[in-house]
Amino acid sequence: MQDAVHRAIETMWNHYSEPVSLSDLADAAILSRFYFSRVFRQVTGTSPGRFLSAIRLHQAKGLLRNSALSVTEISYQVGYNSPGTFTSRFTRSVGLSPTRYRDQARLTGVGPSPLPGPPQLDPRRGNVVGTVNRSGVVPLRNVYVGAFGGPIPEGRPVSWDILGPGQPGFQLHGLPEGSWHIRAAGLDGSAPEYSAQRRMLIGTCPVVTVQSGRDIELDITLRPSSLFDLPVLFALPELDCRDHGLMAGAY
Repeated sequence: MQDAVHRAIETMWNHYSEPVSLSDLADAAILSRFYFSRVFRQVTGTSPGRFLSAIRLHQAKGLLRNSALSVTEISYQVGYNSPGTFTSRFTRSVGLSPTRYRDQARLTGVGPSPLPGPPQLDPRRGNVVGTVNRSGVVPLRNVYVGAFGGPIPEGRPVSWDILGPGQPGFQLHGLPEGSWHIRAAGLDGSAPEYSAQRRMLIGTCPVVTVQSGRDIELDITLRPSSLFDLPVLFALPELDCRDHGLMAGAY
């Protein structure tokens, strides 16, 4: 079934600027609509509609960084009919408005982070600690680790840590009780050119269930992202790269 989902995701990447229906994607996958939706969720962890929306917002990030198009023009180029809807969804998913995201990307020094300070230890909440294995990959700069409420790494994580070069250990403090998706992301610095889906390094793990006053230990391995991985919508790490030559080819 991965081949069917692969065909559907390729269709999303190739036609994200156009109206794309569930029927269109099911036809590309050569499956019935009902069966396609179920298989797609099993393979990717989310629905076809959410995946397509993530691709559109991901592409918008690149246009905001690397083009002079207005926010309205970008909204139409990535498949939105309403600039207002695009702006609200972008802001919710990325954690910054399109205009602020573009301003951050144009900073030439170490600008203000989109994140406030990370949560502190709290005995009434849980913690996730562990290491990020970078074997075989070379992050360009920092690696970002965050806890998200859903499978798509979007918005501001509930808890986060930033790992500099040579720093393997992470600590996510102050997590409320419940289920959390822990994701790691960084820019790949091992080669000068990358395809659109392999510029980002990511690390994933099964959903964790947090309990108050307890620590969960994880080992996360970074790898180049694949076509089946959801685009990283969280504003970092691409804003961590201030070299505009590198940023121009980031996706």
